[in-house]
Amino acid sequence: MFGLFTSPDKQMRANARNWLDVADRVFNYRRDELSEAELADLQKKTETLRTQVREKAGAEKLKLSIEELEPVLRKTGGRIYPHSGLREWVEFFVVAAILLIGMRQFFVQPFKIPTNSMWPTYNGMFPEVHAKIEDEPGAAARLFRTLALGASAYRVDAPVDGEIVIPFSGMRPLGTESTGRHWLVLPQKQRRYYVLVGNQTVSVSVPEDFAMDWAIKDMIDPKAVDFAHLVQKAGEEGRVTRGYLATESGDRVPAYMLRTGKHVRAGERVLSFDIITGDQLFVDRMSYHFVKPKVGSSFVFRTRNIEGLGDSYYIKRFIGGAGDVLEIRPPCLYRNGAPITGAQAFEDNAARSGKYLGYVNGTVTPAYPHPTLVPGQKYTVSKDGYIALGDNSNNSLDSRYWGEVPKKDAVGRPLWVFYPFTSHWGPAK
Repeated sequence: MFGLFTSPDKQMRANARNWLDVADRVFNYRRDELSEAELADLQKKTETLRTQVREKAGAEKLKLSIEELEPVLRKTGGRIYPHSGLREWVEFFVVAAILLIGMRQFFVQPFKIPTNSMWPTYNGMFPEVHAKIEDEPGAAARLFRTLALGASAYRVDAPVDGEIVIPFSGMRPLGTESTGRHWLVLPQKQRRYYVLVGNQTVSVSVPEDFAMDWAIKDMIDPKAVDFAHLVQKAGEEGRVTRGYLATESGDRVPAYMLRTGKHVRAGERVLSFDIITGDQLFVDRMSYHFVKPKVGSSFVFRTRNIEGLGDSYYIKRFIGGAGDVLEIRPPCLYRNGAPITGAQAFEDNAARSGKYLGYVNGTVTPAYPHPTLVPGQKYTVSKDGYIALGDNSNNSLDSRYWGEVPKKDAVGRPLWVFYPFTSHWGPAK
């Protein structure tokens, strides 16, 4: 803006200095490739312009000398001058990529929460179920929701008249591994879930980490605590049977069948829901080089040294470090003999306030036969590890099952939820 108040002579001298910089680069980088005549011509035109700048010549005189130097540079400049538009863009993106990689590696890293182990503090992918077709967003609303919420629509219609029946196993809807595409381009691991309508099987494929039991629970009974409670109630009412599911590949899979009591006609909606993308946040990678996580803070860590988890990134809440004695007495978590403090989520879980359901003990599972924090157990944290638990204790694969997080694998603390634009947008909790 201050250039508006600079005289034409000063502006032209600044322009001339830029041309001299280019000329010096051409001379320094290409003098071994140029002929004596080309070098002499380049030096002569360059020194003429340099002398005029030093003597503060007027704008008209400088302009003439620049116009004499430019064709010489065009002839002798090679790759240095003139710049092609493509080359400038390539240079720009290479430099930008280097800066972004450096920022990500050492300072700030973007991170996406895929699951709901920290719900409701942070959202993983979660469903919005539409009870009626009239409730489904229109075209304009779908576009807005895609941009603002990362929403993806899933619709399944009935092929025949009949009752909706949900096959399940292990208190979860029955699903099989599948493959798909993210944004129709990128490969993505998915799971295919099945629903029976009359004697016909329909299915829907969703991202692998999506909680399909949540969507089906909300479809059948939004007031139910979770899918397991829905199954328990149906069992008490005699609406659970055993049978076989015929998948699209022709396999017959043994499963329990939950009869919903909801009947539809051919062409009516069986399932209608949108998947809202998980919270995406920036993570501070610098702080943990100097300080350790604080009890109560959420933190991101790498799982490469945790058996059975592979090499990934998790986010949980820091519960305890070296020497801390931990115990779960549902719904409360105890640290060193007293109810744990340091985060609002601790208090909300202890009181089962709002959507927080309280802490539960670790249990034996086929994949994790030696859990910690089981009923009646007090666990002392080792000097080299951290204990990390999810706020959604009923649905969190955390230290209760796979043990401690090695100190060296703590990555950083969340800073800011930057997407999607929900109530979570803003400073991380």
